[in-house]
Amino acid sequence: MGYITELRLTAFFTVFIVMGLWELFFPKRQLKASKKKRWFVNLSIIATDNLFIYIIKPAAAVTLAFAAQKAGWGILNRYYFGSVPNILLGMLSLDLVIYLQHLMFHAIPLLWRLHMVHHADLDIDVTTGLRFHPLEILISIGVKLGAVAAVGPPPEAVLAFEVLLNATSMFNHGNVGIPAAIDRILRLFVVTPDMHRVHHSVTIRETNSNFGFNFPWWDRIFGTYRPQPALGHKDMVIGLAQFRDEASLGLLSAICMPFKADPGYYAINKSGMEPKKNSLRK
Repeated sequence: MGYITELRLTAFFTVFIVMGLWELFFPKRQLKASKKKRWFVNLSIIATDNLFIYIIKPAAAVTLAFAAQKAGWGILNRYYFGSVPNILLGMLSLDLVIYLQHLMFHAIPLLWRLHMVHHADLDIDVTTGLRFHPLEILISIGVKLGAVAAVGPPPEAVLAFEVLLNATSMFNHGNVGIPAAIDRILRLFVVTPDMHRVHHSVTIRETNSNFGFNFPWWDRIFGTYRPQPALGHKDMVIGLAQFRDEASLGLLSAICMPFKADPGYYAINKSGMEPKKNSLRK
C-alpha cells in the first residue's frame, strides 16, 4: 500500500505548489489578514490533522474497499455494471456523501462547532482548503469508511476520489483569478474558486450555499446553489461575523474554538435575510 501514500503526497505537493504560485502571480482578491500568520496557523492545523490521519492509517478507505470487494459488501459489489461504470458510480456516490456530510456539519450544532474552525479563516486561499479541526477529520474519515462499506466502490474509485478530493479542495479554495467566461464553463463540471468562495462569505445566506467540493451538480439538484456573492468577489467579507479579531485567531484558539467559542447564528435553520447588494445583512 506504500504506492498509495506516494501517489497522494505527490498529488498534494504538486497541486499545492501550483496553486500557491497561481495565487502569488494572479490573485483574485487582496488579502485582508497577515498571510504569514494565517499560513502558520493553517499549516500547523494541517500538520496536526496529518498526525491524526496516520494514527488510523492513510490508506484505510482503500484497504476497506479491497476488503468489501472480496467479501461482496456494498451495492456496487452486489450489482456489477462493468469496470468503468462502477468506478464512475463509486466516485459519484462518494462525492454525494461528502456533499451531504458538509450539509450535516452546517446543520447539527455540535458538528458546526468543529466546522467553524474552517470558516473562521479571515481570508481564503489554498491553505484554507486543508484547514479543518482534527476531530472533524476523524468524523469525516468515519463517514467515508461507512460509505465505502455501504456503496462498495472499486478500490480504484476510492483511490481516485481521495486524490481528487484533496486536489479540488485546494483548487476551489484558491485565491486565483479565472476569467468569467471560463469559470462559467468550468463550473458545469467542477466546483470553481469563484463558486466555492461564496460559501465562505460572512453573510449567513451565502455561507449556507455551494456545499459541493468536487462536482457542482449536487448544489443545483438540492437547491443550495448560489452563483455569485451579493457584494462581488472583490468586496465580499470572508469568515464568520463573531471572529473578526486577527490577534485572537492563533493556533491554540483555533484548536480550542469548538469547545469554548461562540457558534454564532450560522446554523441552516437560522439562515437570516437574503443578502442584498451593498449590504452585509445577516
